Amino acid sequence: MPKVKVPRKSTNIDMTAMCDVAFLLLSFFILTTKFKPSETLAVQTPSSVASKVAPQKDVALVTIDKDGKVFLSFSDDAPKKEVFEALNTNRNLGLSDAEMSALAKGPFIGVPMSQLKSLAAQPADNWPKMTMPGIPVLDSANNEMTDWMRAVKSGFQGIKMNLLVKGDNTSKYPSFKGVIDAFKKNDEQKFQMVTNPEGVPEGTELYRKNISGAAKAEE
Repeated sequence: MPKVKVPRKSTNIDMTAMCDVAFLLLSFFILTTKFKPSETLAVQTPSSVASKVAPQKDVALVTIDKDGKVFLSFSDDAPKKEVFEALNTNRNLGLSDAEMSALAKGPFIGVPMSQLKSLAAQPADNWPKMTMPGIPVLDSANNEMTDWMRAVKSGFQGIKMNLLVKGDNTSKYPSFKGVIDAFKKNDEQKFQMVTNPEGVPEGTELYRKNISGAAKAEE
C-alpha cells in the first residue's frame, strides 16, 4: 500500500500584533522624552581631559561670559524661591512675593540688585534677548556675588548644593577672581568647573596612568 504523503505548508506568523506594540512603544518614547533645552547663555568653555559628568540636580551655576559679565542660575529642582527670600531679607530689597516668584521662574540673574524689581516686571521669555550688565563682582567693596552666595547657602540649607562655575574660554580673569573671592567669604571652598571634555593626549603621564589603571582592572 503506498505511503500517504502529508502536504507541507509554510509557517505563517501574523505580525500585526507585534507591529502594533512596536508603534505603541515608539509613540510612548516620543511623547515622554524630554529634549535638552538650548543654552540661554552661550559660552565657549575651555577644553579639559576630565571625564566626570557635571551634576544636574541641586545646582547653583555661576556663568562668566566672554565680556566678563557674571550670571547666576539654578537647576529646576533647586530652592530658588528660598534663595530670593533670603536675599530680600539680608539686603532689605523690598521685593514682593510676586516679584520673587517671577525672579525664581527666570532662566538666570544678570543684573545688579538695584535692578531686580525692573527685571521681575519683564516676561522671563524675554530675558535671554535682553542686554544685561551682569552681577557686579569687580569692586571688592561692593561685590554683590558675596551677598548672592550668602543667600544661596541659606536657601540650600539642609540640601547638598552642587556649586558649578562655567566660564568662557576668553573671559576676563578679574571677573573670575571676584567670583572666587565671593566663594571664599562664604566659606565655599569646593566647586566644579564646567569644561569641554576631550581625549587624553597619547604619551602623557595621565594617558599612561589611565592605561595602567585599565590594565590592572582587567587582571
